[in-house]
Amino acid sequence: MKIEQYKIDQHNDSLLSRHNNQFIFLKEQLGEQGINANDIIKELEAFQVAIPSWALGTGGTRFGRFSGGGEPRSLEEKVEDVGLLHALNRSSGSISLHIPWDIPQQAESIISLASSLDLKFDAVNSNTFQDQKDQQLSYKFGSLSHVDASVRKQAVEHNIEVIKYGKDLGSKALSIWLSDGSCFPGQSNFVRAFQNTLESLQEIYAALPADWKVFVEYKAYEPNFYSTVIQDWGSSLLFCQKLGPKADVLVDLGHHLPNANIEQIVATLMMEGRLAGFHFNDSKYGDDDLTVGSIRPYMLFLIFVELVEGMKRAGNGSESYAWMIDASHNVKDPLEDLLQSVEAILISYAQALLVDRKKLEQARIQNDVVSAQQILQNAFRTDVRPLVRESLRLSGGSLDPIGLFRNLKVRNELMNERGKVTVATGL
Repeated sequence: MKIEQYKIDQHNDSLLSRHNNQFIFLKEQLGEQGINANDIIKELEAFQVAIPSWALGTGGTRFGRFSGGGEPRSLEEKVEDVGLLHALNRSSGSISLHIPWDIPQQAESIISLASSLDLKFDAVNSNTFQDQKDQQLSYKFGSLSHVDASVRKQAVEHNIEVIKYGKDLGSKALSIWLSDGSCFPGQSNFVRAFQNTLESLQEIYAALPADWKVFVEYKAYEPNFYSTVIQDWGSSLLFCQKLGPKADVLVDLGHHLPNANIEQIVATLMMEGRLAGFHFNDSKYGDDDLTVGSIRPYMLFLIFVELVEGMKRAGNGSESYAWMIDASHNVKDPLEDLLQSVEAILISYAQALLVDRKKLEQARIQNDVVSAQQILQNAFRTDVRPLVRESLRLSGGSLDPIGLFRNLKVRNELMNERGKVTVATGL
């Protein structure tokens, strides 16, 4: 299914009068504060969030998975689904593939399909956290850190194979999340596990093309609950520093211990120039993989406050980082959930762009804690949705992506095309 531009335009026409009233009112309010709304809109238009290939089907829990209708049965159908999202919000212009769940057998045809939908391929993701069919050696007790050199070799070769697929598609980065660790004291030698992992990563790093990056992701726990080899941002940064300048740290919002100050982590990584980008999601307890901004929107805003400051300090824009959603849709339509997540990201970005940096710095110098808090909260409490909608409209997207998705009965159309009982590949 493809959404024609005229349908988006017609839908926008029906909403335009109300939108213009809201947008003009907010624009005038911001102007009185010395804020140019058009500058913020330009930043929002340039911001693109990659959609992971595994997020286009219904997720699951340890207890079961309830597949939805019309789920994508192939990589081609996953690309088409991302095309639907991008047509609606014009902010989802890239796909992040997971290998071997989504192997591009015919790279040229996949690239052609993606190009027809104005999409490109973001970082490719390897998988050594589970055994695949016909896999010779098991990752039950680790992969890149395994005590058996043969298992480590197999895991290294898989990552190098993923790089090959990425090169064929025009990707420029390999993303590695390692589940290696231990469940019980005494099970693993911490130092040997680290050293084995470093040696494995060095082999993978040596295979990177000259213009590529490797993103090293960390996670505090799960599936191993006593220790994880790359358990926090410090260990990930340490690996990256030992690997070289083509290695940076990838931050997943759910991969932290409870109440971690993620915004401080972000600020530190940006200060060191080692932030690769983000896996966006939200959580109540742990790595819940919930819709972005659904639980802790203020934390997401504070993270973007640091991101905006870090980008200004470095003199670069949002295109210099890898932004991706990493969520599991257990009870929602995956496409609607992704539309909600992208909107939440754009809202937080817009709010962070409202922060008066000069006044904030002055308040800090004067130790005026009350003013500093008010400056941030005033920006957070501003309803910036008219700015987000205007950026979508100017980019050719819908003023109300979810509303149009439902008006066009997109899910029903997908079920008619693919079937009422389908299971997304790879999950």
